[in-house]
Amino acid sequence: MGLITFFLLVLFAITSFYLGYFRSNRVRVIEKQRPFSLDKYYGYYLAIWSVVPAVIILFAILIFDGFIVKNYVLSEFYSQGIDQSEISLLFTQIENTRNGIKLFNSEDEIIVNAVNKLNYIEGIFDITSIITVFSVSSLFLLYGYRKINLNFDARLIVEKFILIGFFLCSLIAILVTVGIIFSLLYETVRFFSQVPILDFLFGTNWSPQRAFVRDAADAADIENAFGAVPLFSGTFLIAFIAMCVSIPVGLLTAIYMSEYAKSSVRNTAKPIIEILAGIPTVVYGFFAVITIAPFIRSLGGSIGLDVSSESALAAGLVMGIMIIPFVSSLSDDVISSVPQSLREGSYAMGATKSETIKKVIIPAALPGIIGSFLLAVSRAIGETMIVVMAAGLVANLTANPLEASTTITTQIVVILIGDQEFDSPKTMSAFALGLTLFVMTLILNFIALRVVKKYTEKYE
Repeated sequence: MGLITFFLLVLFAITSFYLGYFRSNRVRVIEKQRPFSLDKYYGYYLAIWSVVPAVIILFAILIFDGFIVKNYVLSEFYSQGIDQSEISLLFTQIENTRNGIKLFNSEDEIIVNAVNKLNYIEGIFDITSIITVFSVSSLFLLYGYRKINLNFDARLIVEKFILIGFFLCSLIAILVTVGIIFSLLYETVRFFSQVPILDFLFGTNWSPQRAFVRDAADAADIENAFGAVPLFSGTFLIAFIAMCVSIPVGLLTAIYMSEYAKSSVRNTAKPIIEILAGIPTVVYGFFAVITIAPFIRSLGGSIGLDVSSESALAAGLVMGIMIIPFVSSLSDDVISSVPQSLREGSYAMGATKSETIKKVIIPAALPGIIGSFLLAVSRAIGETMIVVMAAGLVANLTANPLEASTTITTQIVVILIGDQEFDSPKTMSAFALGLTLFVMTLILNFIALRVVKKYTEKYE
């Protein structure tokens, strides 16, 4: 019902636009004067009036659709004193039977009657919804059509509607961010009510799988089980290795592309480099496991080093390769946007090309370059799949890149895999890790903004 109604509303909007457009033309011909707005604004005005209220009604119907249908189908079961969980299971069985999935009780008269009721109410509901939506749309279309006259300024209404749309989009983004923060905070506070925050931030042992608290007698199970220092160290170690690869390679690539490469080379090479950003991370994980990790292990063994089969070095190197396009593409765009007058002024003072790049172009483009570094760091800290496949899942407190390690995001995934009990400290620890990662990223953003502000004031 929803998809068909959506396409009908799109068709209705197009029809309304042309009705408003031709109505404006007709008014201009009859009155022999030019209206306040262009003809297209009257078309937009009528399309807005005919579709927006109908879309609001449609969303309201879709929100309450499931609730109304479920309560109608199960109305006779509520009076029988059946438990709520059993009623939910019963409704799932009814839906499965209607969809052709035969269960052991699919032939029961009660189930068959409930399936018939479900089909009946959904059919009635779909027809009623379509009639209601298009009745509302037609009424508002008629209202808007009658308002179009010589003295009516449709452009003002349309622009106000667009501004309201921009505001609502911004508000949604803000509310989503606030919702994420509060959801993390709520679960994190619950977690720290059972695990001391100092043990979490400064503990050196991470083994959440043994934390199953049911009462005070089991509280000893969570002692020394949630020390997140190994996760912090693994995250920073792998991200540092990745940045050691991506920053120099990406920045030098950007300098070459913007200052030295011919246009033909640039037009060919830049899209090829940017393809790296579109490769799925699981493919990078395969590449790390099959190619990079065995190569590092054999190379280390040839010189007498003990290299783990799952090492932070392998994960960091492949992650750095993945991040190169983020640094090179953004830095290239920033360097290319530096005014040509700065280059010409430097050449006029007798500076060489390399001196101009080092002393003029890079300092002038530094805020944007730092922004690309920040994006790369955030991408490295948030990466999961490469670490899972190449670095392992062991929370190992080490600074040796040849040993196995893990990151915060990897542990969040491991903790939340499968059916989880959200009252256990193990599950709630994932939210504490998520909040910690959020705070770390926020601090990085703050530092980067301060640096950008400093150099922007200096070179503007």
